[in-house]
Amino acid sequence: MKFSNYKAVEEHLLKAENIVLSTHTNPDGDTLGSALGLYHFLKSKGIHAKMISPEVAADFISWMPSYDEMNIYSKEPERVKQIVDEADLIVHIDYNAFHRTGDAVSDVLEKATHAKHLIIDHHPNPSDVFDAYISDTSACSTAQLVYQLIDFLSGTQLLTKDAAECLYVGLITDTGSFSYGMADEKPYLIGAALVKAGIDDRWIHQKVYSNNTENRLKLLGYALNEKLVINYEEHWAYISLSREELDRYHYQAGDTEGLVNYALSVNGVVAAVLLSEKTDKIRLSFRSKDSFAVNRIAHEYFDGGGHMNAAGGNSSLSMDETISRLKKYMSLYKEEMQNIDS
Repeated sequence: MKFSNYKAVEEHLLKAENIVLSTHTNPDGDTLGSALGLYHFLKSKGIHAKMISPEVAADFISWMPSYDEMNIYSKEPERVKQIVDEADLIVHIDYNAFHRTGDAVSDVLEKATHAKHLIIDHHPNPSDVFDAYISDTSACSTAQLVYQLIDFLSGTQLLTKDAAECLYVGLITDTGSFSYGMADEKPYLIGAALVKAGIDDRWIHQKVYSNNTENRLKLLGYALNEKLVINYEEHWAYISLSREELDRYHYQAGDTEGLVNYALSVNGVVAAVLLSEKTDKIRLSFRSKDSFAVNRIAHEYFDGGGHMNAAGGNSSLSMDETISRLKKYMSLYKEEMQNIDS
């Protein structure tokens, strides 16, 4: 589905006096890179904006230019509430509904009825509450859509290096460094244009993918050695990490990023799930190969959604109850997974 209302978004951006750029909960490279990329572009055009995020980002993406100007709800809730209250335009970046920002921030955003709400996103099934949409599921990332918006507004030849660095992070993190299936050649062309804008792509890859702490590596080893469960008959696998296990390795935001892909890489495995215990819920990260759509499982059974091969969901049950529920619903797709050549 496509809503390419670039003109409507442009009109809102030019009319607004107090713009807020908002990211989703568990901020990843795409939501942050897209928000920061747009922020730097607007700044270069003399348009002031403020940024908000529900939580602190992981070290491997929080180095991006001007991340220190991000207003974090978990650290300064009253500050974020004030920023939203003063906004006349809120741009929701890389998510399709308010609740993707978490319960607390979602409540703040829903009360901002005085402001116009725009969406820039590439996930399916966007909510109908927004005033203007750039929503395109064929895009590899929201960073691609922000790049296209910048090109529409003034031409990407005016793209600053800071904006290009941030958009490149969004592009590579949501495409697995161009390893996921692409709908067309656009991601590669955009990557080339961002390099042409003056970024050091090798340095960025090092910051994103070679930025481990000792504790993160030990957590990875423990998860793979002790917690990886493979159902060879049904062709799927899962890893579960309790709050106690995460704390044991001094878990920080982003430490489990990419962990589910190790389970997916096992020969014969078509789908993989990482279950992580948060303060008030179990977070599920789904990944799959080929044509097996895990976003339907996340959407139908775990109040989530996402892409066909990468999705997320939540459970308010205990870890054991969530695992039992997951096994029950994954078994419904046993024959489909068995028929996919992994």
